[in-house]
Amino acid sequence: MIRALIIDDEPSAIETLTYMIQRYVPEISELQSTREPYKGVELLQSFNPHLLFLDVQMPGLNGFDVLKKVNRFSFEVIFTTAFNEYAIEAIRFSALDFLLKPIDADELKAAIQRFFEKKASEEERQKLFENLKFNLSAEHADFKIAITTTKGTFFYPIKNIIRLEGDGNYTRLFFDDDKPLLASRTLKDFEEILTQHGFIRVHRSHLVNKEFVDSVLFDGYIEMRDKSKIEISRRRKEIVMQQLKKA
Repeated sequence: MIRALIIDDEPSAIETLTYMIQRYVPEISELQSTREPYKGVELLQSFNPHLLFLDVQMPGLNGFDVLKKVNRFSFEVIFTTAFNEYAIEAIRFSALDFLLKPIDADELKAAIQRFFEKKASEEERQKLFENLKFNLSAEHADFKIAITTTKGTFFYPIKNIIRLEGDGNYTRLFFDDDKPLLASRTLKDFEEILTQHGFIRVHRSHLVNKEFVDSVLFDGYIEMRDKSKIEISRRRKEIVMQQLKKA
């Protein structure tokens, strides 16, 4: 059975999430909560939860500050937050989970399902949280994306990704300074994260970084800086051309 902890400064948020967990997540057998971030840090050590629901925006210590005070990451984190675009991007690029307030029951159940499917080691969790701290202090262009493979999780600056090629439930990433990497995520997953950072879906199975597009060829292909040629699907051609023209 699962022990879970809620850290949130809003009493109503704790009450609502507690009710939803009790109703929809019977696997959580022990649940504690606190409105005090410093108390939360203590509970992470004494209660030793498997899962932490952590509010991002709190007075005194915000959610990220709480994690900075933790030395041993023996738990998974699901961030709970009102809309904060920059924080959410940093979380997503670090392959960590979040729920937007007000929390939806189906989204909660989906997040719990991902928790059960995830089997990260303490060392891997540490790396994920370190990457989150980096992303929170970095400019958008310097974000590092967490890439999970069968051999572990690796971190690469998004500006070094030339293109991505989908292959079923996997995606192969090509870099300007390293060998390709096969990630255990779909191309659609990467598209949702990268489209706001200059990446363009040019084909059902291809996502490209427009900074690495060298030319558009007459035969319906684009040529990348690494000399690879990627087909532009007919139905996407007009959209792709418009996106390439944007500064």
